[in-house]
Amino acid sequence: MEQSRRRRQLSLTLLFGLWLPFCLTQTTPSKTTTPTSKPSASPQPQTERLKVRLAGYPRKHNEGRIELFYKGEWGTICDDDFSITNANVLCRQLGFVSATGWTHSAKYGKGQGKIWLDNVQCNGGEKSIEFCKSRGWGNSDCTHDEDAGVVCKDERIPGFVDSNIIDTTVDENKIEEVRLRPVVAVGKKKLPNSEGVVEVKYKDGWAQICDLGWTIKNTHVVCGMLGFPNEKKVNKNFYKHLKKTAAEKVPRPKVNVSVGGRQTSKAKANSKSKQSSPGKRLYLERQKSYFHIHSVACTGTEVHLAACPLEFSKPNATSSCEGGMAAVVSCMPGPQFMQNSGLKKKLKISTNVRLKGGARVGEGRVEVLKDNEWGTVCDDRWNLQSASVVCRELGFGSAREALTGARMGQGMGPIYMNEVKCLGTEKSIWNCPYRNITSEDCKHVEDAAVRCNVPYMGLENSIRITGGRTRYEGRLEVLSTDSNGTQTWGLICGETWSTKEAMVACRQLGLGYANQGLQETWYWDSSNVTEMVMSGVKCTGNEMALTQCQHHKTVSCQRVAAKFAAGVICSETASDLVLNAPLVQQTVYIEDRPLHMLYCAAEEDCLSKSAAKANWPYGHRRLLRFSSQIHNIGRADFKPKAGRHSWVWHACHGHYHSMDVFTHYDLLNSNGSKVAEGHKASFCLEDTDCQESVSKRYECANFGDQGITVGCWDLYRHDIDCQWIDITDVKPGNYIMQVVINPNYEVAESDFSNNAMKCNCKYDGHRIWLHNCHIGDAFSEEAEKRFEKYPGQLNNQIS
Repeated sequence: MEQSRRRRQLSLTLLFGLWLPFCLTQTTPSKTTTPTSKPSASPQPQTERLKVRLAGYPRKHNEGRIELFYKGEWGTICDDDFSITNANVLCRQLGFVSATGWTHSAKYGKGQGKIWLDNVQCNGGEKSIEFCKSRGWGNSDCTHDEDAGVVCKDERIPGFVDSNIIDTTVDENKIEEVRLRPVVAVGKKKLPNSEGVVEVKYKDGWAQICDLGWTIKNTHVVCGMLGFPNEKKVNKNFYKHLKKTAAEKVPRPKVNVSVGGRQTSKAKANSKSKQSSPGKRLYLERQKSYFHIHSVACTGTEVHLAACPLEFSKPNATSSCEGGMAAVVSCMPGPQFMQNSGLKKKLKISTNVRLKGGARVGEGRVEVLKDNEWGTVCDDRWNLQSASVVCRELGFGSAREALTGARMGQGMGPIYMNEVKCLGTEKSIWNCPYRNITSEDCKHVEDAAVRCNVPYMGLENSIRITGGRTRYEGRLEVLSTDSNGTQTWGLICGETWSTKEAMVACRQLGLGYANQGLQETWYWDSSNVTEMVMSGVKCTGNEMALTQCQHHKTVSCQRVAAKFAAGVICSETASDLVLNAPLVQQTVYIEDRPLHMLYCAAEEDCLSKSAAKANWPYGHRRLLRFSSQIHNIGRADFKPKAGRHSWVWHACHGHYHSMDVFTHYDLLNSNGSKVAEGHKASFCLEDTDCQESVSKRYECANFGDQGITVGCWDLYRHDIDCQWIDITDVKPGNYIMQVVINPNYEVAESDFSNNAMKCNCKYDGHRIWLHNCHIGDAFSEEAEKRFEKYPGQLNNQIS
């Protein structure tokens, strides 16, 4: 019995031992089994590290079109929902510390193959783009016209070994920099250099391009890259003769030998007999050329040489340009970069396209003229080809950047164009296909802008700032040349120095806008330069360099101590105030206000001088009233120059004045003379209201911060004190009403030309009408002339 029970127990044990592994194999998935995929907010990460590379053109090593290597194939990312947060994740993945920007609409050219990711939304903390939310791998409704790109900060993550940057071409074949090496001796000294041998940066030096098959289209692209709008035909025979002459001279180094600064007799003979020889006029380098590029085949619409089909020379080739020579080009500078004043007058740039709001020459918001009124361009489908057409018609080269999202500030008034589609061959943006827009299509937050290639002028080499805490501030020093040709650094007097002069200095330094122009710089006294070399500087604000401004021929300073030398604080951004002209026209009316209600206004000097002789408190003053809505359309907040410690309390109105004069209100006659005036201290600079998604930052209550935020406006209603012009003494007639914001240039702005507003004004002694109210730079020159000749204006009579 016992023996039988043991046999059953043994049988059960054996059975359980066989059954358990079988059950485990049915409940635990095999390592080779592929799980079924389920929809996910994030793409499934790869088992191996995702490869990322920067590609495209034109670009530097820290920017480009983003490409991902997935399932053995390179592909791109669509720009839908792309953001700076996504760019930060990608840049860190590439070994850079962060991103400074991102691009859309295939700025670096269209990619090929798959569009791997679309609607990517990172939170910023992901280690790789594959962990961000998206539509999943390969799920996209985009085309390569929408390829996204990034611009990374040119600073590597410490200890980052694997750069993870893989280019579409071998590093040696990247074309980033191009230059013209002048061959004519005078060309080396004269800027801009517009003719010479085309050279590309190669390793630690420069290499040439073989001219076999070289076309005028190639020249057009090279000239555009270097800041020139057009090209000229080059005299190839001249350069062939030069090449031959140089080759003949190489084996005979003893000819024209200088010994101790004196020429040998043979050299002197050669010198006399060949006064006009190429050897005297030219300084071509005599070493053997290295041809890095064998052939170029541009179509002429490319914005960079790297975008053209290129054939690179083979490393082991004995002669890579047999029968040819180094490619030479000759370019035509735009009028403002031309030295020849006679030729400058013949060349005309577009009068119906302009750039506004840019800190540097050749950049700004694109504005176009239609029906005598300026308007903007919407950024939908805005790209380098369209931007290049704008740049060239304005006398610059091709476009370096096509900017979107009102990167150069928002415009005012109409938006004329949308979805501009230039081929790159057009003479004007008006010749390009575009779509007319409705108010629902675009807002001014989508205004397009450009940064154009401009010729190198070397202007920054003759000015510097010293002593500041950052490279954006300091005491100005300029390079001066005495009668003997000796160059020394010197200082600029304090006496006429203002914001306008500082604007030019910051532009020349390449440091953006002027934040402040300073007349005392004792706190930046760290240099041994003490002599004043420039005085009486007076600029319009549009000059490229201080030497182009008016200044004394002979230095004349009242305060010669170095602590009174001119200084600047520069900034990459600035505010830009604009008055809402239509609102002024809509809200104007006349009020006869009793004197007993004007005591506070009289105290703040808001009435005409004759008010002092009035029989107070009896009688009244006739006031022209209107509302002012002042917008900040720039890229930095408008803040008073004076700190709150120096604001003045006005007990009568119960508020602080942060600026002595914020606005001038004037009524002008046909000669431009003032017949009535008013002024407005900044009662209180604050954000009355803002655009959608912009928050208010400034409020005057409780001694709060004063200012106007970007995208907000300050409203001075028609019914508040001093919001008027006292016209008690004005006779009936036709006048011009003028309002000027920030009239003393007390606070720096990116553009002062739009600070004035003008209206035609008709007054019959009882009623008043305003017509044609507009910002100072909103009309064409022709329309502005018509405005000034308003009917009845000249004889000052009612018409």
